[in-house]
Amino acid sequence: MNYETAGASTRPRYCGATILVTVSNPRVALVTSENLPDLDQDNAGLISALADAGVTATAEIWSNPTVNWDEFDLVVIRSTWDYSSRRDEFVQWARSVERLSNSAQIVEWNTDKYYLKRLGEAGIPVVRTVWLDPDRHLSSQAIHTRLPAFGDFVIKPTISSGSQDTARYQEATAPARTRAINQVRDMLASGRHVMIQPYLSKVDEAGEAALVFIEGEFSHAVRKTAMLVRGDEPATSYVPETLQSTDVSDSYVALAKDVIAKAHEVLGDGEEFLYARVDFLPGEDGEPLLLELELTEPALFLSTHDGALEKFAQAIAKRVGA
Repeated sequence: MNYETAGASTRPRYCGATILVTVSNPRVALVTSENLPDLDQDNAGLISALADAGVTATAEIWSNPTVNWDEFDLVVIRSTWDYSSRRDEFVQWARSVERLSNSAQIVEWNTDKYYLKRLGEAGIPVVRTVWLDPDRHLSSQAIHTRLPAFGDFVIKPTISSGSQDTARYQEATAPARTRAINQVRDMLASGRHVMIQPYLSKVDEAGEAALVFIEGEFSHAVRKTAMLVRGDEPATSYVPETLQSTDVSDSYVALAKDVIAKAHEVLGDGEEFLYARVDFLPGEDGEPLLLELELTEPALFLSTHDGALEKFAQAIAKRVGA
């Protein structure tokens, strides 16, 4: 009796007196958006790297109703950067996918930046934030009193990606404050929650530090240049970042691990995140402040660090038993 085997799953096929075993690799869906049907540049080599690891991966659009997500051994969100305008639909989709990594609970929690308030309450140093609720129906004067009296500031919605609808304003000029009040008023009127934060000027020289973790282990870091110019009108689309690979101190790595641990604690979820990106800004005293914890669809900057792409592929392969 002859057998042909080479993978994680087998199915017998009878041929006369010989049984041939048809082999199929584990299947993984790399989830993307309609405007990036073949994934983004950050993930361009991931399908090939997964093939080398014994996994068959395909790019699938999350909003495509013809996709049968149950056919995949794992569903990994990658470049779904259109979710912010359809967030409720996106969360509903995530709940419908049984083998989603990171989970639907994580997606719902992490796609609203209100999670930063929870992490701050748990002891993580975060950028100081004023939170505005549309249900309070704030007047223009009330909005004015909530803007910082000194220093530049940043306005953003709590649900957005890639700096969409985010703008930096100069507090000292009346036109800038008027534009800021109008932006906040319009976002609140449309039912969006709003964040107001001081602009931390040290970022102009130091940039943002983004630390990437794979299966809970620190992988690599990049330095991102400041993207917000004083007096900008709100951005209406994803704002590209200028990146360079960088080393970070042990204190940054330790703080990032603490952020991830607190997220598990707040979520009540003990399963390791397949991927996480922790973004820090330098505070006025130079100490790092959490800007974002990205657990849903972050760029992982896989091309900036030798071996990062393969490491991520191996982590996915391990999850599906390849």
